[in-house]
Amino acid sequence: MRAIVYSQTGDPDVLRLVDRPVPEPGPGEVRVAVRVSGVNPTDWKARRGARPGERPPFAEMVPNQDGAGIIDGVGEGVDSALAGQRVWICEAAWQRAEGSAQEYIVLPARQAVPLPDAASFDLGASLGIPALTAHRCLTVSDEGPRSLAPGALAGRTVLVAGGAGAVGHAAIQLARWAGAQVVATISTQRKAELARAAGADRAVDYRRRHAVDEIRALAPEGVDLIVEVAPAANADLDAGVLAENGTVAAYATDGGGELTVSVRGLMYRNIRYQFVLVYTVPVEAKKIAVADVSAALADGRSPSAKKPDCPYTASRSSKPLMRMQPSKPGPSGRCWWTSRRLLDVKKNVEPVALSSASPSDFSPWRPVSWWSFLPALRARRCCQLRRSTGGRHPGFH
Repeated sequence: MRAIVYSQTGDPDVLRLVDRPVPEPGPGEVRVAVRVSGVNPTDWKARRGARPGERPPFAEMVPNQDGAGIIDGVGEGVDSALAGQRVWICEAAWQRAEGSAQEYIVLPARQAVPLPDAASFDLGASLGIPALTAHRCLTVSDEGPRSLAPGALAGRTVLVAGGAGAVGHAAIQLARWAGAQVVATISTQRKAELARAAGADRAVDYRRRHAVDEIRALAPEGVDLIVEVAPAANADLDAGVLAENGTVAAYATDGGGELTVSVRGLMYRNIRYQFVLVYTVPVEAKKIAVADVSAALADGRSPSAKKPDCPYTASRSSKPLMRMQPSKPGPSGRCWWTSRRLLDVKKNVEPVALSSASPSDFSPWRPVSWWSFLPALRARRCCQLRRSTGGRHPGFH
C-alpha cells in the first residue's frame, strides 16, 4: 500500500510517498480501507514542529488524525460482522505513528465509528476532532447538560466565536440540534453566510464597534456559553456579553496565548473559563460525545438556512476560503454541511506516475493525487483541487 510519511519536522517538503506492507489488525483492532483523510491544524503543526530541528516522536510518522472508509479486517476479539461497515475514524495519530494519510490503517475498534449510508465519506472525515471538540465545549457548563440531544440546550444562548471555522461550524449545528439560540461571530460577509448556513440565528462581525451591543440585543440577559477560538483576543467582548454563571469554553489560542481578564468583574458574575483539548478529555465524556455526534448525524442534523452561494474561490495571494459540499440528506430530509480540507484516498484526482513524484508534489496547492497532503493549510475545508499551473496557487474549484 502507499502512505505519506515524514521522519523529520519542517516544511511540506519533508513529506515522502512510500510503499508499505498492508498492516494486519491485532487483538481489539480493526483495519480500515481509508477513502478520505482529514487534515487538522494539529496535523500540520506536528509536522512543522514547535522549533527548528525538533524530532518527531516516532522514527517515521503518517500524519492525520481523522478520516473515513470501510472496515475490511478485524482482529481477535472484534465482531467479524463489522467487516464491510462504513466508518469515520478519529484520533488515529494521537500518541501513535499511524495516521490516516495511507490506504489502510489499523487502530482500536472503538476509534472506528459507524457512518450512516446517507453520509458521504467527505462528511465522515469531517467529524472527528472538530465535532468532538465542539461537543465538549457545549457540555462543560456547571449547569449542564453533559449530553446533547434535541431540547438539551433549550432556553440557552450560545455564542460561537469563529462560526465559519471547522469547530465553530460543528458547534453551531450541534447547539441548534440541541435547541439553543446561536449567535456566531465572523469577520466577512461570506463567513457570515457559512455561519447562517450551519444554523446560526445571527452572525455578528466581532470587529465592529458595537458588536457587544448587537449580541446583547439578541440576548438581553447575556449569553450562557461561549465556544471560544481566541480567548485572549476576545476577552473584552466575552466579558461584555456573558450572563451570570456563564462559561467560556476555549479550545484554541488564535490571537495569542496569554489571557488577561478582570478578575473582580468575572468573579462577581461567577464566570467560568474551561479550557478544552479533545485528546485528553475524560474517557467517559468522549464516549458520550461520540454517541451524541452519531445521533445527530443519524438525525440528519443540518442548517435549515438557505445554501450559501458556492463554490467559493480564493485569490492567489490570500488565505483560501472554503468550498461547502452537502452530504446526502439524512432520514429527516436534511443534511450536514462539512467545512474542512480533505484528501480523497479512494481515487487519484488525475492520473500521475507516482514513481516520478517529487517533494514539490506534496507542497500546499500542488495537488496531483490524493497523496497531495495539505499540511500547511490552517483550517479544515471540504474542497476539490486541481493541479496548479506555473507554480501559482490555483484557488478552489
